[in-house]
Amino acid sequence: MKKFISIALTLTFSVVITLFAQNNFRYVTANLNMRMEPNTSSRVLLTIPKGTLVQINEDCDCQWIPIIYNGYVGYISTKYLSRNQRVRNEVSIPKQPIKYYTNSFGNRVQSPTYYSSPPAGATALCRDGTYSFSQSRRGTCSHHGGVARWLK
Repeated sequence: MKKFISIALTLTFSVVITLFAQNNFRYVTANLNMRMEPNTSSRVLLTIPKGTLVQINEDCDCQWIPIIYNGYVGYISTKYLSRNQRVRNEVSIPKQPIKYYTNSFGNRVQSPTYYSSPPAGATALCRDGTYSFSQSRRGTCSHHGGVARWLK
């Protein structure tokens, strides 16, 4: 039932965005939690890395805005969005296909991935040279030789 509701919401948001999109894009100014509902007590679906370019439906003076990101439909706070890219991260290109897993909090998180330089949103460098995006310290890089260096 949850999967059906998720698909229905995704399709609904897709139609709304297609019909009314003004091609508004904003940069995320901090690692930003995407939430299930437009409030801070709602469940976090995933974290959008600082510096990511996201498409928004409309330019408004609202506190929360619905978006589709990485296959998820959710809400983000508009106070962490900017027209200008304040974060001047060096573009880091993955050296392998990006995979994801669901962590113990139920959030979808990028699996440790090889990059040429630290990517936005990475929390640790693993001993095997991959960058981890773990949202907690427990178990970080456990299948990658452990943590070589914490980034945050």
